[in-house]
Amino acid sequence: MTYDLVVIGSGPGGYVCAIRAAQLGLKTAIVEKDATYGGTCLNVGCIPSKALLHASHMFEEAGHGLAPLGVIVDAPKLDLPAMMKHKADTVGANVNGVAFLLKKNKVDAFRGVGRLAGAGKVEVTGPDGAVQTIEAKNIVIATGSAVAPLRDAAGAEIPIDEKVVVSSTGALALEKVPQKLVVIGAGVIGLELGSVWRRLGAEVTAIEYLDRVLPGFDLEIAARFQKILEKQGFAFRLSSKVTGVTREGAGAVVSYSSVDGAASDKITADVVLIATGRIPYTQGLGLEEAGVALERGRVVIDEHFATNVPGVYAIGDVVRGPMLAHKAEDEGVAVAEILAGQAGHVNYDVIPGVVYTSPEVASVGMTEEEARAKGLDLAIGKFPFSANGRARSMRETEGFVKFIADARTDRVLGVHILGAGAGELIAEAAVLMEFSGSSEDLARTCHAHPTLSEAMKEAALAVAKRAIHI
Repeated sequence: MTYDLVVIGSGPGGYVCAIRAAQLGLKTAIVEKDATYGGTCLNVGCIPSKALLHASHMFEEAGHGLAPLGVIVDAPKLDLPAMMKHKADTVGANVNGVAFLLKKNKVDAFRGVGRLAGAGKVEVTGPDGAVQTIEAKNIVIATGSAVAPLRDAAGAEIPIDEKVVVSSTGALALEKVPQKLVVIGAGVIGLELGSVWRRLGAEVTAIEYLDRVLPGFDLEIAARFQKILEKQGFAFRLSSKVTGVTREGAGAVVSYSSVDGAASDKITADVVLIATGRIPYTQGLGLEEAGVALERGRVVIDEHFATNVPGVYAIGDVVRGPMLAHKAEDEGVAVAEILAGQAGHVNYDVIPGVVYTSPEVASVGMTEEEARAKGLDLAIGKFPFSANGRARSMRETEGFVKFIADARTDRVLGVHILGAGAGELIAEAAVLMEFSGSSEDLARTCHAHPTLSEAMKEAALAVAKRAIHI
């Protein structure tokens, strides 16, 4: 049998691509090396981390957030195994859901490691070592990403044992709350997982090479966010590079220096989380042998997701653009539609990003720094949640909404939110920007009262300096 499409990898990009292709009438197969579908996101990434973020937030609320509302309870006790079961149940429901959807859409599944084996051929090595070859008119590489290694001052890779020195995978499965947690990297993953364990009682210190947290996010938002985290108990060592991590007793010692080398120090930890980013997973796929072009470890594609090898496409973390599950999903849909003769497309200017801490951070479009670097004349509107009635009633007044618009046309270029529910509120901005909307468009749209979404309307009004409630 020859398939119209074989997808290698069943993460968000891969399984969505396979399902959409099957919906469009393409005979489709998917290859997955792990025992469950869903890739990093569903198994050891997005989904389990959000389960623990929610559970740990509830724990902290029970301990500190209920009394001001007139709800008096005894001090909460942590049942970490039960919390981990909640995480496992959440993961199980999601991966089983993907399995159901693949079966429902008649996508044939092959378990094993897939690799390109010549024109129109995918070789699958199963868990038992047996090898089979699948023929395909088209192949999509959707193998995602892996943890980026961290190297010491001598250039040696710092080993990860997932017990004391952990990646995000190990940080999601600790058997007890560490007294001291050192997070290397103050990006999204480090701050989310650091937040989980801080809420549960850990003393958290984040070491970051740059002079700021949340690289890539709007600087004003990030600076305010850092202050909030410090108030919560985070400690930061910015403009610092890690020079070594050594095991000592039951824990570890992290050595670091200032970026300019002027000073150095050490810090002890029960657990060290290496959260310095991720790299494309392209090993063992036979890409080099097939002649597929790579650049800095990523598969090179054109605007139609095609590689330089006819019939081979790539999406998600292995190609250019942000390493985000929803970006991979949209690319999966787009390439499936292109292969079916339709006009698949992804608007890379409107891909939101969210940090699921408390408060949340969400962003879509250009940051103020990016817009100014392009020489654009800007009009900026901001509105604080402290002036929002619903936020006050919820005792969630930290943060603000920030709109960035073109001063000449009023077209919205970017929206950035720090506050409760930011991850949900950002969708309104994404829809607005997808239709090339202006701040005036949103400002004149009636919003329900009282809601957090009113802060979006007020920030849009503030672009023209006519916000009502500040």
